[in-house]
Amino acid sequence: MSRSGNDEQTYVRPMLLADARTESSFDEIPVIDLHGATPTDSRTRREIADLIRDACVNVGFFYVKNHGVPESAALGALDAATRFFALPEDSKMKLDIHNSVNFKGYTALLGENADPDNRGDLHEGFDLGWEKLEDGSSRSGEEDGAMAGSNVWPSEVLVPGFRKAAMEYYHATVRLGQFLFPLFALALDLPEDFFSDKITKPAAIMRLLYYPPQTGVVDDRTMGIGAHTDYECFTILWQQDDIQALQVLNASGKWIDAVPIPGALVVNIGDQFARWTNDVFKSTVHRAVNRSGAERYSIPLFFGTDYNVRLEALPSCVSEDMPAKYEVVTAGEYVKSRLEATYAHSK
Repeated sequence: MSRSGNDEQTYVRPMLLADARTESSFDEIPVIDLHGATPTDSRTRREIADLIRDACVNVGFFYVKNHGVPESAALGALDAATRFFALPEDSKMKLDIHNSVNFKGYTALLGENADPDNRGDLHEGFDLGWEKLEDGSSRSGEEDGAMAGSNVWPSEVLVPGFRKAAMEYYHATVRLGQFLFPLFALALDLPEDFFSDKITKPAAIMRLLYYPPQTGVVDDRTMGIGAHTDYECFTILWQQDDIQALQVLNASGKWIDAVPIPGALVVNIGDQFARWTNDVFKSTVHRAVNRSGAERYSIPLFFGTDYNVRLEALPSCVSEDMPAKYEVVTAGEYVKSRLEATYAHSK
């Protein structure tokens, strides 16, 4: 607002709870340029945090460009995924995710079901988590609670360079996630280091996904991934430039295409942030439908907190009019319960 006289123009940001009371029927997903969002440029950093805030409150999705993840790393992971999913089914099933207590490894076609009303998800997947790139060691000994444990890998004979390529992209994207957390803190009007002690062992899970062409009669109960929300704080998604599949549901019940933008990554809010912010930040329903006639690959990285962190609503996101909606659970308990439900139908 502006004041009369010689007073400088002043901007007063609405409270978070006031932001959350307005449902937005968005028709497009914002693009945010991260250039200049360095700790040394506080003004640009604040401006970018405000853009992130608006996107998180009103849409739950946004694109980022100038994000620092090398295209070569993404293409290397894509090549590794292409070669892995081309293996015979019996070779892939030796790494079946159902044999893993911590949900790492291979998921067969229709092996999961994100939407319980559907028949299954028409994709194959390969899940992996943190380990050091240099020596292949995981941090399972350092982690507590649900989801701790090491990765499984195809042999170097079957898929040469698979682990190296996957982990190079994984680490590049984890660095982006660590860069984003202070910006999310600013967007919530919290100290920039608010999340620092909560992501000392970040529960970052990456998936390599393959979607075969979905042809024939349209069956709304079988699609690439059924309508769902993600489980962690936020997701960073690489998708092929030339194949449209991702769709986001707005408040009016309309599906909005998340059209691939060359050089940009998609970021979306997940349930951990929604629970933490008492739904001020939107964990928006989305799905993937591959009717391009071509094979499609994507690589999401789901970035959560340490598994022992309690997801308790922030004080600035709770009031008498908007009491806390969710039971307090740890991050690991929540993610494990959601994954158990997703894979239950294919056991």
